[in-house]
Amino acid sequence: MIRIHQTSWKAVGLVLGLFLFVLSFIFSIALGVTPISFGTVVESFVHYDEASNEHVIIQTTRLPRAFIATAVGANLAVAGALMQALTRNPLASPSILGIHAGAIFFVVLGITFLSVTSLAHLTWFAFLGAGIAAVAVYYIGSIGRTGLTPIKIVLAGAAISALFGSFTQGMLVVNEAGLQDVLFWMAGSVSGRTTDMLLPVLPYMLCAGISAFALAHPLNILTSGEDVAKGLGQRTVFVKLAIAVTVVCLAGSSVAVAGSIGFIGLVVPHLARFLIGVDYRWIIPYSAVLGATLLLLADIVSRFPIQPEEIPIGVMTACIGTPFFIYMARKGLRNE
Repeated sequence: MIRIHQTSWKAVGLVLGLFLFVLSFIFSIALGVTPISFGTVVESFVHYDEASNEHVIIQTTRLPRAFIATAVGANLAVAGALMQALTRNPLASPSILGIHAGAIFFVVLGITFLSVTSLAHLTWFAFLGAGIAAVAVYYIGSIGRTGLTPIKIVLAGAAISALFGSFTQGMLVVNEAGLQDVLFWMAGSVSGRTTDMLLPVLPYMLCAGISAFALAHPLNILTSGEDVAKGLGQRTVFVKLAIAVTVVCLAGSSVAVAGSIGFIGLVVPHLARFLIGVDYRWIIPYSAVLGATLLLLADIVSRFPIQPEEIPIGVMTACIGTPFFIYMARKGLRNE
């Protein structure tokens, strides 16, 4: 009876989260430099008028932007939840452990030296960079007799981030003319994105999302201890590999379409665990909904401080996530 009661409250919480997400999505379409009434938003879907400037803004600019923010926010939050479970490190996220930096480096490499312009091709560069960064961080963090520890993997992530960041800056110094082409990948933004940019990476996002949901139960077993998991017949190596590939797909596809947007993968999984505990069958959907909502809200806020210009959304998420990162780092050090 108690278990059913707890499950029902978690379901209610998820429904409330979805309601907040829908509200954020609607506000994302309505608010901006050109304020648009909610009635006009509805009218643009029911009776689209090409002669209406507001209808054109909604359909060609704000709606694709909201969809991209939703997909990227959900992806990064779920990737962070998987990484924190896999590494048993509360500070793990794609931006902290260098996966973003690796993906951006390879994207910039493809644009600068190989003249790659197709987003479908750049997506594979992002996947390659994210994968190489993940393997490098895991290998460096595992060196030594103590093996992989939370502190070592964070230090390894910082080192890989600095390394790939330096390489990226070096390429931009060599090819200053290409700076504008790659600047948004470095700052992180959903402004000016279109559905044509989302569609090439959407299949990877969907497949990785489905994989994350399928891995929730095996992840619950794995987090109870590797010896326990093996005793229950779980092939832990296969589960870890599947999680790693899923994270690379989630993070790589997000970088390919929106650049480096940090801290969503760090903050949201902790919020999800605070709300519903440590069951990853609930953490994964909660993280997806909360991540999408948080990025939509950050995108809305980024539109107003310096109108008619906008603050890159990566800057907004950093403002949200940096204090939380400092808090978690200090908490972790006190627990050592």
